[in-house]
Amino acid sequence: MRVKGGTVTRRRHKKTLKQTKGFYGTRHKLFRRANEAWMKSMMYAYRDRRNKKRDIRRLWVTRINAAARLNGLSYSRLIHALKQANVALDRKMLADIAVNDPQVFSQIVEVVSQD
Repeated sequence: MRVKGGTVTRRRHKKTLKQTKGFYGTRHKLFRRANEAWMKSMMYAYRDRRNKKRDIRRLWVTRINAAARLNGLSYSRLIHALKQANVALDRKMLADIAVNDPQVFSQIVEVVSQD
């Protein structure tokens, strides 16, 4: 006697179709199309969780560079000066200071450029 797997298959199909709710066209109606779309979306999600870190760091660097140039210094010279002066501020904190408190950022630039 053979085993029929209809209930298991239906459960799996329903699970996938539930996860693809809101996808365009047949990608949320037909199992095969939905499964392809869902697997691809999971790949993109995995990849972009890592790329997000890269993008955020690029944003910090851009903000620091803009603020540094307002103070007559390039980004690379500022970072080099910070390392020489043993100032332990990372890019996240520097970017936050540059956006929210430009006067303090100017003071930091003055302190490190004196050395």
